[in-house]
Amino acid sequence: MKSKLPDHREKAKRAALNALRKARRLAARAGVELSEWEGEFLGSVEDRVKTYGRAFADPDKGAPAQPLSMLQAVKLKEITAKAKGEPRPGRRFGQRKPRAAED
Repeated sequence: MKSKLPDHREKAKRAALNALRKARRLAARAGVELSEWEGEFLGSVEDRVKTYGRAFADPDKGAPAQPLSMLQAVKLKEITAKAKGEPRPGRRFGQRKPRAAED
């Protein structure tokens, strides 16, 4: 009998769906109000992953076997951090800490 090899795309799809649901649950439990855009983002990405197996079509935006693009994964991490009450992960280019005023 042949053993069925694990389907890596299906495994990645399940992991992405679980991460999306976890972010929504964390926000609800912590009482953190997600913006309208964040709620819509989680819902639309979840729908596209369920329907198509991935949430983006452009191969330049991420690996073919990944269900989320690189930027979608970053936004998901930011929403999860917000739900946990942690500061936003990482800083963007061009943002600096203000210097202390010198007297």
